[in-house]
Amino acid sequence: MSLDAMAVGELEMTESAVDPSIVRERFSADQRALLEPYFTNTDLPVFGLVNLPETVKGAMFARYSRYRGTLRQMFLDEFATDMDAASAAAFDGIEGDRAADLYKRIFLGYGDDSVAQLGGAHIACEWVSNVLTKILQRGRLAAYLEQSTRYIAYDAPLDAGVSRGGVGGGYRYFRDAELGPAYEETMDFLFSTYSQSLPKVIAWVASEYPKGDADDDAAHMRAVKAKALDLMRGLLPASSLSHMGMFASGQAYESLLLHLAASPLPEAQRYGQMILGELQKVIPSFVQRVDNPERGGRWVEHLQTLRHSSEQWADRLGIGEAEDESTVGPYVRLLHHEGDERRLATSLLFEAASASEAQTQAAVADLDQTQLTALLADMVGDRENRRHRPGRGYESLRYRFEIVSDYGAFRDLQRHRMLTCQWQTLSPHLGAEIPSELDSAGVGDAFRTALEASRAEYERLWDAGLQAQAPYALSLAYRLRYILDLNAREAMQLIELRSGREGHPSYRAVAHAMWDQINAIHPAVAGAMTHVDREMEPRLERLMAEIRNEERARGA
Repeated sequence: MSLDAMAVGELEMTESAVDPSIVRERFSADQRALLEPYFTNTDLPVFGLVNLPETVKGAMFARYSRYRGTLRQMFLDEFATDMDAASAAAFDGIEGDRAADLYKRIFLGYGDDSVAQLGGAHIACEWVSNVLTKILQRGRLAAYLEQSTRYIAYDAPLDAGVSRGGVGGGYRYFRDAELGPAYEETMDFLFSTYSQSLPKVIAWVASEYPKGDADDDAAHMRAVKAKALDLMRGLLPASSLSHMGMFASGQAYESLLLHLAASPLPEAQRYGQMILGELQKVIPSFVQRVDNPERGGRWVEHLQTLRHSSEQWADRLGIGEAEDESTVGPYVRLLHHEGDERRLATSLLFEAASASEAQTQAAVADLDQTQLTALLADMVGDRENRRHRPGRGYESLRYRFEIVSDYGAFRDLQRHRMLTCQWQTLSPHLGAEIPSELDSAGVGDAFRTALEASRAEYERLWDAGLQAQAPYALSLAYRLRYILDLNAREAMQLIELRSGREGHPSYRAVAHAMWDQINAIHPAVAGAMTHVDREMEPRLERLMAEIRNEERARGA
């Protein structure tokens, strides 16, 4: 049963021991009996998955991105009937004295942090804002799956019987009494504008891209809706609530918890406490240092000191306050690069050679350009698909890009975690992206009015001293400045994936610009990226994928 079909009152905002703004889920006694063997709790928005095969946990998280409801509801709808509940005892949270003693002896006695990489847990975080999802997803060594604004519409309030601290119903955005009634009025205005505009945009897309004779009806309609949601997602504020699944090692969770505790964002601190509570039920030994004042406490203080020092130096240098740069627009700039194509050839040959790198470098230096080009081409080979990538020698070249794009595109590009991604705080000072198609659909003026309301509420919150919470008010169309620092191998993976015809036009434009600038200095590297989709003509981006999905479903 999806969120749309939930019975009145299944979700509620309760005055809880955790926080009065926390969303809780209510289940019947029979439903709780089905859930308890597999989830560390049945009411909090943060919970662990236990007693389930790894394939089931992975499948559930994979389903998350397109499922409108919650993970426990999904389990009841789609997985519970396949589980042998009788054979699974309710999870008691005990890892075993022997295991705990062994971990303590090795980890604490010998200081081997690598042991903490060998155990992990699946944790779901539900009803989190888009501001918080970026903090949760900052770690490199973890896997994340988040609900997608491309497949899930935010056009309807929660069910009328849902109460949030005594106030019934409401759209899906983060609430906190500290933000004041003006904040909720603005958020309601943004969501109601989204709700009223979305049907008009869907109708316009359907008329602009009519179904072909060979197109499947259902696939075409899903592609139409996906494009409409893509066009409208910029109106959603960063306060929009999402559900997210994580799988990480104990070491990665420890780092995440410390950063959440050190964050100036109250929502991050609250969820950090809930995540810690659930991990203490599943892998307690792995996170025992976190709430130790002499270990985790000092670590948090150090992180807070670093943040304050950087802010003080930014102010001292006159670069701490944002200025209005809304006329600059989006851009991609290659700030600097390291290495050349002869270094690349040397690195690619290193593992096959028996000589020192200096000898290999000298041999490569003797090649003329034609020979060098042939060598590089042979070392890439015939790449049948984008997953056929060259060897680690490509990691010897690096590029540092400064990018200004709408926050929605940043959210997608930030998911490439093996590179170095640094970003500034979301603000309205770089302006916003407004898709031209919205004017054609007749909702452009409403979109602009909503963006101005979003900006005004951001400024009110900022002036009220709520700087950490002010980004909640900003729509995803507002631009953000960030850095992507990556090697050539990661650049190939990112650019080929994000330039794909099924991608959102905003991040496809970033991928194309990155390719252009790499091509200007390293044409052999750019030439190896044979799966870059350069076409930018208007189209239904998801149509072919939806047709393939329909064919697979029929085949099954």
